[in-house]
Amino acid sequence: MKIYPKLILDALATVRYPGTGKNIVEAEMVEDNIRIEKNKVSFSLIFEKPTDPFIKSVVKAAETAILTYVGEEVDIKGNILVKTLKAARPHIDKLLPQVKNVIAISSGKGGVGKSTVTANLAVALAKLGNKVGLLDADLFGPSMPKMFQIEDVRPFTVQKEGRDLIAPIEKYGVKVLSIGFFVNQDQATLWRGGMASNALKQLIGDTDWGDLDYLLIDLPPGTSDIHLTIVQTLALTGAVVVSTPQEVALADARKGINMFTNDKVNVPILGLVENMAWFTPAELPENKYYLFGNGGAKRLAESMNVPLLGQIPIVQGICDGGDNGTPVALDENTITGLSFMNLAEKMIKQVDYRNKNLDPTHRVEMHKQ
Repeated sequence: MKIYPKLILDALATVRYPGTGKNIVEAEMVEDNIRIEKNKVSFSLIFEKPTDPFIKSVVKAAETAILTYVGEEVDIKGNILVKTLKAARPHIDKLLPQVKNVIAISSGKGGVGKSTVTANLAVALAKLGNKVGLLDADLFGPSMPKMFQIEDVRPFTVQKEGRDLIAPIEKYGVKVLSIGFFVNQDQATLWRGGMASNALKQLIGDTDWGDLDYLLIDLPPGTSDIHLTIVQTLALTGAVVVSTPQEVALADARKGINMFTNDKVNVPILGLVENMAWFTPAELPENKYYLFGNGGAKRLAESMNVPLLGQIPIVQGICDGGDNGTPVALDENTITGLSFMNLAEKMIKQVDYRNKNLDPTHRVEMHKQ
């Protein structure tokens, strides 16, 4: 069969863009540059923004349509170039040039275990051989000093290039910094938004983080001035959203995802973590009891076309580890320890993919992984 552009366009006209319901030809998403060399076909698809959640599925559907409509002999896989009308996000000068990846850990509401996930993810990343930092940006409810059992430790300053910088506390291979080191643990922090933002900027910019592969930022729950300060101050690699399976938490998680993918923010979502996915008694490790519903975050991830990075069960050890300052990720031979190691590995893969995709000539091949 002879392959010609009209045949390719007819095939692509059968693919609908989920955001509008129009086919991608009608929606003018197919750039007028279809190239045909023998049986090799290549062209560009245009999306409004690089954080469009339907990029992966539309590219896959376009490939499938061409193979179905034109013929299996067509060489199309990996030959669809994605272009966007908007920049990935507003340019931000890199404040921490020695930090390779800055990851925001967020949750739509409190009580879903975001800080627990952050602490254990940091430990798991360090156990995998990475240089890891953790900034406790929950200024009004800092919990990392307790989770790492360093409540009574006070950071000291070091002088570098004529500046006095804060030296973070290192434990379990993770460099930790929290406002909890500098305030009275028994008193509430009463700061207006501007004061909190300035304090956060100082913790970020006046700290000797050194060379890091990953800097995790434990954000406060919801959306606030702190979130805006982070996205305006740092060039974030991406965000991880934590939720429980129950509907009330998922509704807020959806808002959190929308906040990061908003046109004015444009931070990629690396994935969703379903915490407290089920309860497993220590004496019955094979049993699962779905206390907060079954698979709610998994369904949300599928509906919003973001990866599900992991499902973390409820076990007594997680609570004890947080209270005792010994994160469960330290022991990868346990169910929960293994869960966090798997979470760390999946997040690393997403970061690698996102970093490659910052190159505008990178072809979308996520489905091959």
